Amino acid sequence: MSWILVTILAYFILAAVFLVDKYLLMSSVPNSKVYAFYVGLLGSVVLLLIPFVGFYLPSIPYLIMSLAAGAVFVYALSWFYKALKMFEASRIVPTVGGLTPIFTFLLIYIISFGRETLSFFEILSFILLVLGSILINIRKDVSVTLESFKYSVLSAFLLSTSFVLTKYIYMIQPFWNGFILRTLGGTIMAIIFYIIFKEVRDSAFKEEKRMSGKASVIFLLNQAAGAGASILQNWAIYLAPLAAVPLVNALNGTQYAFLFIFVIVLSLKLPKLIKEEVSKETIFQKVLAILLIGVGLYLLYV
Repeated sequence: MSWILVTILAYFILAAVFLVDKYLLMSSVPNSKVYAFYVGLLGSVVLLLIPFVGFYLPSIPYLIMSLAAGAVFVYALSWFYKALKMFEASRIVPTVGGLTPIFTFLLIYIISFGRETLSFFEILSFILLVLGSILINIRKDVSVTLESFKYSVLSAFLLSTSFVLTKYIYMIQPFWNGFILRTLGGTIMAIIFYIIFKEVRDSAFKEEKRMSGKASVIFLLNQAAGAGASILQNWAIYLAPLAAVPLVNALNGTQYAFLFIFVIVLSLKLPKLIKEEVSKETIFQKVLAILLIGVGLYLLYV
């Protein structure tokens, strides 16, 4: 199952990208619409591939679907980062991480009229991966409020909608053709944000001026790594059977498992750079979550 390995590699890279963002560059979550604008705009770089990949425009319905997949993704990010700005990450991340694969599963099941579903062992794996993803992020001292849950549900539903649309465009188009059009949809949404929202126009091009030259280089390299991880994640969706797309989402728990391991190792090797105080109870919780994720991965190969 090559799609599983590609997915894990994508989340491994995303864990490293998140770590660099958290400890070196991002002191706080930026304006949610501005962040979404950056994601959509930077994605336009992929348009440079058009002369080399045999790009073509599909029929109007498929073109609209392809553009919508990217536009919905960027729109979903704007809500996700708005939620992170309004509430603690420990309230948002576990909820979104748990709901996104569930919504993806339900959407595919409904759209396919129940024809696309998981096998017994895949369902067990799916449950363990989702539970592991929630457990590795959740904190006992932080409860989910009704307001934060609403934002999480909306973010998760939009993300899952984008993933399902993405899979369907890859079923009818070559990978690079679908990926370019999907990315173009995200760029169009970014332009819409710029036109409609004054805070985006006022802030969009001011963030990088606050960085030193060295920080700017790190930022750009980190964004390039994130772009590579995004391509791998899309490649995994392309390779995976339609029914297995929720598992691509559920494997997101591996990203946080990698992140936890990175933080522990770096806090021991570079204590002056990364200071991470973790209680025995927290370590036990995260190790248990990693074990759940590990068993879930094992069941995918049964």
